[in-house]
Amino acid sequence: MGAKSSWRFMLLSMGMALLLLLTWLHLPSLPNCNFYSRWCTSKSCFYSSSPTYHHLQSETPQHPLDPLTIQEFNKIRTILSSVPLFNFSSSYTLNSIVLEEPEKELVLKWKKGDPPFPRKASVVAVLKRVSHVLTVDLQTGHITSHETSMLSGYPMLTLEDLFGVLKAALRCAEFNNSFTKRGVNLAELVCLPVSSGWYGKPEEENRRLIKVQCYSKEGTVNFYMKPIEGVTALVDMDRKEVLAISDDGQNIPVANGSNTDYRYSIQKLNGELRLLNPISLEQPKGPSFTVDGHLVKWANWEFHLRPDPRAGTIISQVKVRDPDTSMLRNVMYKGFVSELFVPYMDPTEGWYFKTYMDAGEYGLQAMPLNPLNDCPRNAYYMDGVFASSDGTPYLQPNMICIFESYAGDIAWRHAECPVTGLKVTEVRPKVTLVVRTAATLGNYDYIMDWEFQTDGLIRAKVGLSGILMVKGTTYENMEQVPEKEYLYGTLLSENIIGVIHDHFITYHLDMDVDGSENSFVKVKLKKEETSSEESPRKSYLKAVKKVAKTEKDAEIRLKLYEPCEFHVVNPMKKTRIGNPVGYKLVPGGTAGSLLDPEDPPQKRAAFTNNQIWVTPYNKTEQWAGGLFVYQSKGDDTLQVWSNRDRPIENKDIVVWYTIGFHHIPCQEDYPVMPTVSSSFDLKPVNFFERNPILRVPPNFKSDLPVCKAHDSA
Repeated sequence: MGAKSSWRFMLLSMGMALLLLLTWLHLPSLPNCNFYSRWCTSKSCFYSSSPTYHHLQSETPQHPLDPLTIQEFNKIRTILSSVPLFNFSSSYTLNSIVLEEPEKELVLKWKKGDPPFPRKASVVAVLKRVSHVLTVDLQTGHITSHETSMLSGYPMLTLEDLFGVLKAALRCAEFNNSFTKRGVNLAELVCLPVSSGWYGKPEEENRRLIKVQCYSKEGTVNFYMKPIEGVTALVDMDRKEVLAISDDGQNIPVANGSNTDYRYSIQKLNGELRLLNPISLEQPKGPSFTVDGHLVKWANWEFHLRPDPRAGTIISQVKVRDPDTSMLRNVMYKGFVSELFVPYMDPTEGWYFKTYMDAGEYGLQAMPLNPLNDCPRNAYYMDGVFASSDGTPYLQPNMICIFESYAGDIAWRHAECPVTGLKVTEVRPKVTLVVRTAATLGNYDYIMDWEFQTDGLIRAKVGLSGILMVKGTTYENMEQVPEKEYLYGTLLSENIIGVIHDHFITYHLDMDVDGSENSFVKVKLKKEETSSEESPRKSYLKAVKKVAKTEKDAEIRLKLYEPCEFHVVNPMKKTRIGNPVGYKLVPGGTAGSLLDPEDPPQKRAAFTNNQIWVTPYNKTEQWAGGLFVYQSKGDDTLQVWSNRDRPIENKDIVVWYTIGFHHIPCQEDYPVMPTVSSSFDLKPVNFFERNPILRVPPNFKSDLPVCKAHDSA
């Protein structure tokens, strides 16, 4: 492990120790949260013990979509301090401070060297359970807009919310007694605040509620495998008060946690064997991409990239260079993960509420990436600058990495067979550019990639890893389980059940294929039958195109035996031979929600009712679960917007796509999960006049490093 990684590991360990100290010694005040650096797992957050100034430098915005700088965050704090709403109250929190993007049509006209647009910030604050949305003009120093939300739900949780909840729960004698009577060592306790969802109960109205559940870390760092089953505290976040305690699992033992520590240092002690030799991509001439501020250029691609506290990564103004005209052509104005829905399939008291909306409740702000393991040696790292709940800026280092990838894949090839008499073999290697973040959301880790290929294809990929959320049980072997009893999951080890659950990751894709006025075309493959007089064949497939006129026409549930292609075309732009230029959305392996549409979690996550949606562009419609997701009632979702059935033909349109996973845990997922992935593609369809990578050169020995690889065994 390098010095930098060792330093980060030491700080993380100190942060974990600090969290335990704060919660169990019941200190009278919250920790100072105004640090520039923190390590956060969203559902369990740890601060470093002292500020770390990693790449903390002044930065002047160079592009209209560049994120807010440290100086701008500080100026926003000063401006807000003059607002009476905040000046006379100390109980407010600033839940979100992000760039308020200029109007799209202005950004599209902007060219490098043009005067910068006035910089503005969008601020979301909560005061006495009321959500406020403000626009701060950094040029004039004034608040230009201030609205009070009439929607259900609350903004993303802050770290102060989470720490305050833990303090309240762990000061409750009844809550503590639930553990001591089970024989749990309180010094080994780890507790997590868990979003409570919304179920229409009277006690849920006009209150910000959260639940707290705990684990034991005795004997292992993998405390998730040692749940203290049946103990749940319901906490009022604003009053810092425990409202109720559920304790119905006293007969369920805490699992012993043996062989659950997944760290390399522990595995080496257990006789770990190296199965693979180290591998690395070498670039003797250096990387082929450049990063200028937040503008990335590689091969025939150019795009803007910025970190975001809710979406993790936002890709904007994606353009590809046409090999025939050398012109940069628009493909997508903006793409990002809009929401992440994870419902667990256990309706019992301690589990029914576990239906996370991770982006809107906690945010997908990613953990620092681990060089050489999260990203290869040739990676470039981008930091994120964000605001704490009082507006103080802090740095999230190594949040995004960018690297070129070559896995031995082939971009295109052809070899002539001997009967032709032509001795031709042409092959081109496939090299791609990857933009990666890794969001750790409690137990789960989500590896989120944007991959750009030289043939014009964009791939969005999600990898799931981390640790299962498990349930304690009295059973140690399946032979003990009565035939009629349902476990809501899989018995993974003694006293441990991996609960069945889903993952749905919904993407916002503002497509601008050669311009903003696009149409969505459903290309259905239809079986056509032939007559005996017509052909010896009895049937063939016919491609039938239908342009979606309104939003309802574009609500798509994928069906294996009704195959379709889904094109976004610009009907005003044609190829040389008359085809409308376009891109097609190519689904990968996915899943659909099977929950009842009237089930409260599904009403809140109604954006998973379909895999594909298309809506007209609306700057306010970015988050599929609504602007305020926490305890929302489902009154501001993608489903609600699409129900308006607005025209979408030849309009500025947004495509929404959901990657889905059904997860039935198995023993191979224990104690830490191998990564499982899925993806979708945005692929050019009649966008270029011909194969755009004909001129990509092959590899030559003279271009490669002079080092000699070992022969295979």
